[in-house]
Amino acid sequence: MDKNGNAPGEEAASGSVPSTAGPAPRHLPGHIAAALAGAGGPADSAGQPWQGRSLAGDDGKVHNFEDDDGTADAGYLAAVTALRNGSGDEAAVIASLATARVFIPIIAQLAEEAEGAGALVSDKQADMALVMLKAADGRNAMPAFTSAKALADWHPDARPVAVYAPRAALSAVSEEAELLVLDPGSEVTFVVRRPALWALAQQRPWVPSYLDGEVAGSIADAAARFPAVRNIGLLPGAGVASATGTGETLPGGGAGPELQVVLYLEDGLDAAAVQELVAGLQAAWSRNVLFGERVDSIEIKLRRAVQ
Repeated sequence: MDKNGNAPGEEAASGSVPSTAGPAPRHLPGHIAAALAGAGGPADSAGQPWQGRSLAGDDGKVHNFEDDDGTADAGYLAAVTALRNGSGDEAAVIASLATARVFIPIIAQLAEEAEGAGALVSDKQADMALVMLKAADGRNAMPAFTSAKALADWHPDARPVAVYAPRAALSAVSEEAELLVLDPGSEVTFVVRRPALWALAQQRPWVPSYLDGEVAGSIADAAARFPAVRNIGLLPGAGVASATGTGETLPGGGAGPELQVVLYLEDGLDAAAVQELVAGLQAAWSRNVLFGERVDSIEIKLRRAVQ
Protein backbone atom coordinates (compact mmCIF):
# COMPACT_ATOMS: atom_id res chain seq x y z
CA MET A 1 0.00 0.00 0.00
CA ASP A 2 1.36 3.42 -0.82
CA LYS A 3 1.45 6.38 1.54
CA ASN A 4 -1.96 7.44 0.26
CA GLY A 5 -3.49 4.06 1.02
CA ASN A 6 -3.42 2.59 -2.48
CA ALA A 7 -3.25 -1.16 -2.79
CA PRO A 8 0.16 -2.79 -3.36
CA GLY A 9 0.93 -3.32 -7.02
CA GLU A 10 -1.50 -0.67 -8.21
CA GLU A 11 0.20 1.35 -10.95
CA ALA A 12 -0.61 4.75 -12.41
CA ALA A 13 -1.00 4.90 -16.17
CA SER A 14 1.02 7.50 -18.01
CA GLY A 15 -1.94 8.66 -20.02
CA SER A 16 -1.04 8.11 -23.66
CA VAL A 17 -3.70 10.43 -25.06
CA PRO A 18 -5.24 13.69 -23.87
CA SER A 19 -8.65 13.62 -22.26
CA THR A 20 -11.41 13.67 -24.82
CA ALA A 21 -13.24 16.21 -22.68
CA GLY A 22 -10.40 18.69 -23.18
CA PRO A 23 -8.42 20.51 -20.51
CA ALA A 24 -10.09 22.85 -18.09
CA PRO A 25 -8.84 26.44 -18.38
CA ARG A 26 -5.92 26.92 -15.99
CA HIS A 27 -3.93 30.00 -15.07
CA LEU A 28 -0.58 29.74 -16.80
CA PRO A 29 2.52 29.92 -14.58
CA GLY A 30 4.40 33.17 -15.06
CA HIS A 31 7.36 31.76 -16.95
CA ILE A 32 5.09 29.77 -19.27
CA ALA A 33 3.00 32.86 -20.00
CA ALA A 34 6.19 34.85 -20.63
CA ALA A 35 7.53 32.20 -22.98
CA LEU A 36 4.23 32.13 -24.83
CA ALA A 37 4.21 35.93 -25.13
CA GLY A 38 7.80 35.82 -26.33
CA ALA A 39 6.74 33.44 -29.06
CA GLY A 40 4.50 36.15 -30.51
CA GLY A 41 1.02 34.91 -29.54
CA PRO A 42 -0.53 33.65 -32.82
CA ALA A 43 2.89 33.94 -34.45
CA ASP A 44 6.40 33.02 -33.38
CA SER A 45 9.06 35.55 -32.46
CA ALA A 46 10.02 35.81 -36.13
CA GLY A 47 6.45 36.85 -37.01
CA GLN A 48 5.56 33.58 -38.75
CA PRO A 49 1.99 32.35 -37.98
CA TRP A 50 1.67 29.13 -35.98
CA GLN A 51 -1.43 28.10 -37.93
CA GLY A 52 -0.61 25.61 -40.65
CA ARG A 53 2.98 25.25 -39.45
CA SER A 54 4.83 21.95 -39.55
CA LEU A 55 6.94 21.16 -36.51
CA ALA A 56 9.52 19.31 -38.55
CA GLY A 57 12.58 20.60 -40.38
CA ASP A 58 13.21 24.34 -40.70
CA ASP A 59 9.60 25.12 -39.75
CA GLY A 60 10.24 23.56 -36.36
CA LYS A 61 12.79 26.12 -35.18
CA VAL A 62 12.06 27.23 -31.63
CA HIS A 63 13.04 30.88 -31.60
CA ASN A 64 13.17 31.24 -27.82
CA PHE A 65 16.06 28.75 -27.85
CA GLU A 66 18.76 29.73 -30.29
CA ASP A 67 19.64 27.05 -32.89
CA ASP A 68 16.97 24.73 -31.47
CA ASP A 69 15.53 22.51 -34.20
CA GLY A 70 12.94 20.88 -31.93
CA THR A 71 14.66 17.51 -31.61
CA ALA A 72 15.14 15.72 -28.30
CA ASP A 73 18.07 16.62 -26.05
CA ALA A 74 21.12 14.48 -26.85
CA GLY A 75 21.92 13.87 -23.20
CA TYR A 76 18.41 12.63 -22.48
CA LEU A 77 18.47 10.32 -25.50
CA ALA A 78 21.84 8.91 -24.41
CA ALA A 79 20.53 8.27 -20.88
CA VAL A 80 17.42 6.50 -22.21
CA THR A 81 19.56 4.41 -24.57
CA ALA A 82 21.76 3.38 -21.63
CA LEU A 83 18.64 2.48 -19.63
CA ARG A 84 17.42 0.32 -22.50
CA ASN A 85 20.69 -1.56 -22.95
CA GLY A 86 21.26 -2.09 -19.23
CA SER A 87 24.29 0.19 -18.82
CA GLY A 88 22.33 3.04 -17.18
CA ASP A 89 19.61 3.61 -14.61
CA GLU A 90 16.63 5.86 -13.99
CA ALA A 91 18.65 8.21 -11.80
CA ALA A 92 20.87 9.01 -14.80
CA VAL A 93 17.77 9.77 -16.89
CA ILE A 94 16.57 12.25 -14.26
CA ALA A 95 20.06 13.77 -14.06
CA SER A 96 20.08 14.32 -17.83
CA LEU A 97 16.94 16.43 -17.53
CA ALA A 98 18.72 19.03 -15.41
CA THR A 99 19.94 20.81 -18.56
CA ALA A 100 17.45 19.48 -21.12
CA ARG A 101 14.90 21.58 -23.01
CA VAL A 102 11.39 20.17 -23.13
CA PHE A 103 8.07 21.35 -24.58
CA ILE A 104 4.98 22.07 -22.51
CA PRO A 105 1.73 21.66 -24.53
CA ILE A 106 -0.56 24.70 -24.41
CA ILE A 107 -4.03 24.52 -25.96
CA ALA A 108 -6.38 27.33 -26.92
CA GLN A 109 -9.58 26.92 -24.91
CA LEU A 110 -12.67 28.89 -25.96
CA ALA A 111 -13.76 31.12 -23.08
CA GLU A 112 -17.33 31.99 -22.14
CA GLU A 113 -19.06 34.92 -23.79
CA ALA A 114 -18.72 38.12 -21.77
CA GLU A 115 -21.43 40.73 -21.52
CA GLY A 116 -20.37 44.28 -22.42
CA ALA A 117 -22.01 47.66 -21.80
CA GLY A 118 -25.68 47.92 -22.75
CA ALA A 119 -26.13 44.12 -22.52
CA LEU A 120 -24.14 43.69 -25.71
CA VAL A 121 -22.31 40.38 -25.95
CA SER A 122 -18.62 40.54 -26.76
CA ASP A 123 -16.80 38.16 -29.04
CA LYS A 124 -15.67 34.89 -27.54
CA GLN A 125 -12.05 34.87 -26.43
CA ALA A 126 -9.59 31.99 -26.50
CA ASP A 127 -7.81 31.29 -23.22
CA MET A 128 -4.54 29.39 -23.19
CA ALA A 129 -4.72 26.28 -21.03
CA LEU A 130 -2.13 23.93 -19.64
CA VAL A 131 -2.89 20.29 -20.38
CA MET A 132 -3.16 18.02 -17.36
CA LEU A 133 -3.61 14.25 -17.24
CA LYS A 134 -5.19 12.09 -14.55
CA ALA A 135 -3.22 9.01 -13.53
CA ALA A 136 -4.98 5.71 -12.85
CA ASP A 137 -4.57 6.22 -9.10
CA GLY A 138 -6.21 9.66 -9.31
CA ARG A 139 -3.08 11.79 -9.09
CA ASN A 140 -2.53 14.78 -11.36
CA ALA A 141 0.14 14.38 -14.02
CA MET A 142 1.57 17.01 -16.34
CA PRO A 143 2.75 15.98 -19.81
CA ALA A 144 5.97 17.31 -21.31
CA PHE A 145 7.69 16.39 -24.54
CA THR A 146 11.35 16.03 -25.38
CA SER A 147 10.78 16.86 -29.05
CA ALA A 148 8.38 18.98 -31.06
CA LYS A 149 7.50 15.97 -33.20
CA ALA A 150 6.45 13.91 -30.16
CA LEU A 151 4.14 16.71 -29.05
CA ALA A 152 2.65 17.15 -32.53
CA ASP A 153 2.03 13.40 -32.84
CA TRP A 154 0.25 13.40 -29.46
CA HIS A 155 -1.89 16.50 -30.00
CA PRO A 156 -1.57 18.31 -33.36
CA ASP A 157 -3.41 21.39 -32.07
CA ALA A 158 -1.20 21.95 -29.03
CA ARG A 159 1.27 24.82 -29.10
CA PRO A 160 4.78 23.90 -27.95
CA VAL A 161 6.28 26.19 -25.33
CA ALA A 162 9.99 25.48 -24.90
CA VAL A 163 11.34 25.53 -21.33
CA TYR A 164 14.13 23.84 -19.47
CA ALA A 165 13.01 20.65 -17.70
CA PRO A 166 13.51 22.10 -14.18
CA ARG A 167 11.09 24.90 -15.17
CA ALA A 168 8.61 22.29 -16.37
CA ALA A 169 8.99 20.55 -13.01
CA LEU A 170 8.26 23.83 -11.23
CA SER A 171 5.12 24.22 -13.33
CA ALA A 172 4.02 20.70 -12.40
CA VAL A 173 4.55 21.40 -8.69
CA SER A 174 2.68 24.71 -8.91
CA GLU A 175 -0.23 22.89 -10.57
CA GLU A 176 -0.22 20.29 -7.75
CA ALA A 177 0.81 17.53 -10.13
CA GLU A 178 2.73 14.63 -8.57
CA LEU A 179 3.95 13.17 -11.85
CA LEU A 180 5.68 14.61 -14.91
CA VAL A 181 5.00 12.36 -17.92
CA LEU A 182 7.61 12.63 -20.66
CA ASP A 183 6.48 11.84 -24.21
CA PRO A 184 3.12 10.15 -23.55
CA GLY A 185 2.07 8.05 -26.51
CA SER A 186 5.64 7.72 -27.81
CA GLU A 187 7.85 4.66 -28.10
CA VAL A 188 9.39 5.52 -24.72
CA THR A 189 7.18 7.23 -22.13
CA PHE A 190 9.11 8.09 -18.97
CA VAL A 191 7.30 9.08 -15.77
CA VAL A 192 9.12 11.36 -13.33
CA ARG A 193 7.67 10.48 -9.92
CA ARG A 194 7.04 13.03 -7.15
CA PRO A 195 10.39 12.84 -5.25
CA ALA A 196 12.35 13.10 -8.50
CA LEU A 197 10.01 15.85 -9.69
CA TRP A 198 10.66 17.90 -6.54
CA ALA A 199 14.41 17.32 -6.83
CA LEU A 200 14.37 18.42 -10.47
CA ALA A 201 12.36 21.54 -9.60
CA GLN A 202 14.90 22.40 -6.88
CA GLN A 203 17.80 21.56 -9.21
CA ARG A 204 19.36 19.09 -6.82
CA PRO A 205 20.46 15.47 -7.37
CA TRP A 206 17.92 12.69 -6.93
CA VAL A 207 18.57 9.25 -5.47
CA PRO A 208 15.90 6.54 -5.86
CA SER A 209 14.40 5.60 -2.50
CA TYR A 210 15.47 1.96 -2.86
CA LEU A 211 19.12 3.16 -3.02
CA ASP A 212 18.84 5.97 -0.46
CA GLY A 213 20.80 5.20 2.70
CA GLU A 214 18.92 7.79 4.75
CA VAL A 215 15.58 6.29 3.73
CA ALA A 216 16.87 2.85 4.69
CA GLY A 217 17.95 4.23 8.06
CA SER A 218 14.56 5.81 8.79
CA ILE A 219 12.77 2.58 7.87
CA ALA A 220 15.10 0.53 10.06
CA ASP A 221 14.74 2.94 13.01
CA ALA A 222 10.96 2.55 12.91
CA ALA A 223 11.19 -1.23 12.58
CA ALA A 224 13.50 -1.46 15.61
CA ARG A 225 10.48 -0.76 17.82
CA PHE A 226 8.84 -3.98 16.59
CA PRO A 227 10.77 -7.02 17.92
CA ALA A 228 8.98 -9.39 15.55
CA VAL A 229 10.80 -7.75 12.62
CA ARG A 230 14.12 -9.59 12.40
CA ASN A 231 15.43 -7.98 9.21
CA ILE A 232 14.46 -5.60 6.41
CA GLY A 233 15.32 -5.48 2.71
CA LEU A 234 14.77 -2.63 0.25
CA LEU A 235 14.31 -3.34 -3.46
CA PRO A 236 12.94 -1.50 -6.50
CA GLY A 237 9.15 -1.76 -6.49
CA ALA A 238 7.17 -3.41 -9.24
CA GLY A 239 6.14 0.00 -10.56
CA VAL A 240 9.69 1.20 -11.31
CA ALA A 241 9.73 -0.66 -14.59
CA SER A 242 7.92 0.61 -17.67
CA ALA A 243 7.17 -0.78 -21.11
CA THR A 244 8.03 0.71 -24.48
CA GLY A 245 5.53 0.92 -27.32
CA THR A 246 6.91 -2.36 -28.68
CA GLY A 247 6.64 -4.18 -25.35
CA GLU A 248 10.26 -3.91 -24.23
CA THR A 249 10.63 -3.67 -20.44
CA LEU A 250 12.72 -0.79 -19.10
CA PRO A 251 14.12 -0.71 -15.53
CA GLY A 252 12.80 2.80 -14.96
CA GLY A 253 10.17 5.30 -16.02
CA GLY A 254 7.22 3.59 -14.33
CA ALA A 255 4.64 5.39 -12.21
CA GLY A 256 5.01 3.31 -9.02
CA PRO A 257 5.02 1.70 -6.53
CA GLU A 258 8.72 2.54 -6.51
CA LEU A 259 9.90 0.99 -3.26
CA GLN A 260 9.50 -2.61 -2.12
CA VAL A 261 10.02 -3.14 1.61
CA VAL A 262 10.66 -6.78 2.51
CA LEU A 263 9.92 -7.57 6.15
CA TYR A 264 11.51 -10.72 7.56
CA LEU A 265 9.32 -11.69 10.51
CA GLU A 266 9.74 -14.14 13.37
CA ASP A 267 7.82 -17.37 13.09
CA GLY A 268 4.53 -17.96 14.88
CA LEU A 269 2.69 -14.69 14.19
CA ASP A 270 -0.98 -15.05 13.35
CA ALA A 271 -2.78 -12.94 10.74
CA ALA A 272 -4.05 -10.39 13.27
CA ALA A 273 -0.56 -9.86 14.72
CA VAL A 274 0.93 -9.39 11.25
CA GLN A 275 -1.78 -6.90 10.30
CA GLU A 276 -1.23 -4.91 13.50
CA LEU A 277 2.54 -4.88 12.95
CA VAL A 278 2.29 -3.67 9.35
CA ALA A 279 -0.23 -0.98 10.31
CA GLY A 280 2.07 0.22 13.09
CA LEU A 281 5.06 0.41 10.76
CA GLN A 282 3.11 2.31 8.12
CA ALA A 283 1.91 4.80 10.73
CA ALA A 284 5.48 5.34 11.92
CA TRP A 285 6.78 5.83 8.37
CA SER A 286 3.98 8.26 7.54
CA ARG A 287 5.04 10.51 10.43
CA ASN A 288 8.63 10.65 9.17
CA VAL A 289 9.24 13.83 7.16
CA LEU A 290 12.22 12.44 5.24
CA PHE A 291 10.25 9.33 4.30
CA GLY A 292 7.37 11.47 3.06
CA GLU A 293 9.65 13.60 0.90
CA ARG A 294 11.72 10.83 -0.66
CA VAL A 295 9.32 7.91 -1.03
CA ASP A 296 6.57 8.14 -3.61
CA SER A 297 4.80 4.82 -3.05
CA ILE A 298 5.61 1.46 -1.49
CA GLU A 299 4.67 -2.19 -1.55
CA ILE A 300 5.31 -4.50 1.40
CA LYS A 301 6.37 -8.14 1.11
CA LEU A 302 6.37 -10.48 4.10
CA ARG A 303 8.96 -13.23 4.53
CA ARG A 304 9.75 -15.69 7.30
CA ALA A 305 13.08 -14.92 8.96
CA VAL A 306 15.74 -17.59 8.56
CA GLN A 307 16.36 -19.21 11.92
